[in-house]
Amino acid sequence: MQAINELYPLLNKPAKVVITTHQKPDPDAMGSSLALYHLLIQLGHEVKVISPTNWAAFLDWMPGCNKVLNYEAAVDKCDLIIKNADLIFCLDFNTLSRTKKMTGSLSNSNALRILVDHHKEPQTEMFVYGVSDTTKSSTCEMVYDFIMQSGNSDKLNMEMMQCLYAGLIGDTGSFRFAAASASVFEMVADFKRRGLVHTPIHDNIYDNFLENRFRFIGHVLSHRLEIDYELNTAFMWVTKQDLLRYQIKTGDTEGLVNLPLGIQGLKLSALVIDRDEKRKWSFRSKGDFDCNTFARRYFNGGGHFNAAGGESDESLDANISLFKKVIKDYKDQLETL
Repeated sequence: MQAINELYPLLNKPAKVVITTHQKPDPDAMGSSLALYHLLIQLGHEVKVISPTNWAAFLDWMPGCNKVLNYEAAVDKCDLIIKNADLIFCLDFNTLSRTKKMTGSLSNSNALRILVDHHKEPQTEMFVYGVSDTTKSSTCEMVYDFIMQSGNSDKLNMEMMQCLYAGLIGDTGSFRFAAASASVFEMVADFKRRGLVHTPIHDNIYDNFLENRFRFIGHVLSHRLEIDYELNTAFMWVTKQDLLRYQIKTGDTEGLVNLPLGIQGLKLSALVIDRDEKRKWSFRSKGDFDCNTFARRYFNGGGHFNAAGGESDESLDANISLFKKVIKDYKDQLETL
């Protein structure tokens, strides 16, 4: 994989560009994709943003989101666009399998694939150009760097800043997490000097849900939460019946795994959700517990050191049993912060 700056000269020649991200995109995935979209449109490229799946309704406010294609809803159309693309930007994921049913189409494309991502262990052989930096707070921060370093700071408009800021607060927990480095605050300062009004973005991301979501969260915390104080671990599970009862849609479980870490002394929070096709895992930790390695070892996943996800084809009961068994092996890491 060649360095991302080797790509910059290609930006001067109009091309057919596809921008894609991981399935069920979060604020960072959608924000980085749309910010890059707005940049490349200004540079004269023909650009399409394709999401592998649908996305949470609380992202619909983002400028340009109404133009994003849902691959699962328009497979033939999206496959043709990918087939005819010259460049494919892959944002906020680093292995093609994270695009679910799009994987084959992306793998078979003759386009130049470009990686911009901050997760561990990238599939570098699948990309011609790229940057993988696990020290970065978010892919949105990396797209901001891309804009600045490619000599396009004058193209940074309000739409791009709104999208980038949304992803930034999403992946830093509104600047709470350790990933919020000095460069993050310098980026925000630049946005504020350029006139960004940030409060409505927080409202759109965090205060934009229906009542049923809060009833659902109350149900999970009351009936689906176990705490093991010997392991300083919180564990939650959600059944299919829970999802149906509270009419849970994409995005409604966002942030749920973080809540138990507000309990004094807890070091790890784990959540498994019984989806139709697979059991989906989320892990969040404080201190030196490596969620990425744990998720990769037992649950076909990965991500960041303190935040990772996974999945399993096994039943919900089998997943619960496995977690409760293997987590005991980490007592030494979990017993103290």
